[in-house]
Amino acid sequence: MGSIAPMTADQIALIKATVPVLVEHGNTITTVFYRNMLEAHPELNTVFNTSNQVNGHQPRALAGALYAYASHIDDLSALSAAVELICNKHASLYIKPEDYNIVGKYLLEAMGEVLGAALTPEIHDAWGAAYWQLADIMIGREKQLYEQSEGWTDWRDFKIVDKVKESDEITSFYLAPVDGKPLPAFQPGQYISVQTYVPALKYSQARQYSLSDKPRSEYYRISVKKETFVNSADPAAVTQPGHISNVLHDTLNKGDTLQVSHPYGDFFLSATETDTAHPVVLISAGVGLTPLTSILNTLTSNCPSNRKLHFVHGARKSGARAFSEHIASLMKEYPNLNATFFTSHPSAEDKEGVDYHHAGRVNLQKIDKKDLFLDDAKAQYFICGPEKFMTDMESHLKGQGVSTDRIKMELFGTGGVPH
Repeated sequence: MGSIAPMTADQIALIKATVPVLVEHGNTITTVFYRNMLEAHPELNTVFNTSNQVNGHQPRALAGALYAYASHIDDLSALSAAVELICNKHASLYIKPEDYNIVGKYLLEAMGEVLGAALTPEIHDAWGAAYWQLADIMIGREKQLYEQSEGWTDWRDFKIVDKVKESDEITSFYLAPVDGKPLPAFQPGQYISVQTYVPALKYSQARQYSLSDKPRSEYYRISVKKETFVNSADPAAVTQPGHISNVLHDTLNKGDTLQVSHPYGDFFLSATETDTAHPVVLISAGVGLTPLTSILNTLTSNCPSNRKLHFVHGARKSGARAFSEHIASLMKEYPNLNATFFTSHPSAEDKEGVDYHHAGRVNLQKIDKKDLFLDDAKAQYFICGPEKFMTDMESHLKGQGVSTDRIKMELFGTGGVPH
């Protein structure tokens, strides 16, 4: 493993001085990094999301992370949330300490290839020290996560015991361990990684999918949207199919096996929050409802009957919305549960007040403030969906006086790093 000596004041100053360089060349550096590393170590193709390599999401995200790290090199506490998110994802992919040696080597080499003579020996050494400072933090945190996994420290074989279509786009997969051993509980809102072979790529890939039901000892449930194309913010980027979601939907069936990780994730309803009586609002768009359904199912199973809950969801069309009937049945059993459905493009057959409550995208201004519990200083808000959707919802809630500590968002995928 690389040197983990404390960074000197001069090295910290050099890192901060390279922030403008990262603004200009960061994406080129990270693109070269991934290309060279994966050419030399094709076995790592199973770890990195190939779709996000092709459409440019992964290099852009890493460039953003490097920029954020350099900007906060003298105050890493500003990055603690981002580091926690990344470490949980790494743990779900079973990243090992030795993998950091490979990444560090090719990252520094990519800097040299792109920057040439501008990467002086002093700047090279400063970035080497900075890399290992962060790597050491992450290796330590991932070691803690592995130690908390009750001995489940590698991929485990699971069988698909049921496959249930939930909407036009979303299908649930019920996954039971082949060894038959009871499953550990998870925090509602967390995810598992699922790994399987992708014929189109000729190697395995892994993806994270939120658990969509309350914790059970005999199976885990994930509810997966079939991604025909993974869109990119860059119009010139190549669109890619969602490789794993397409294999799950089109190829794998009941009785087939795949590999599953221990549950991880820093977005969840804690045991303390489950046991309290304050109101909870669950706000989602599209397939973002999956972790919130896990939270909802947990709350309606465990919390006091007088606890107030509100499930807010937006879908492009009613046929794309999963769990509508399930939520309607919960509302009959649980009178303090309310639901508000937004549909962007209602069909001629959709009935307002039955299939949806409001046309258009989710707009919290259309919901009465008392139904969002904005007058309750202990109400909590869980948000999951596309990044802009989440930041818009957060902005509205903050504008209504909701404090940051009462808002939780699922910063998934390659996001989650502050800029």
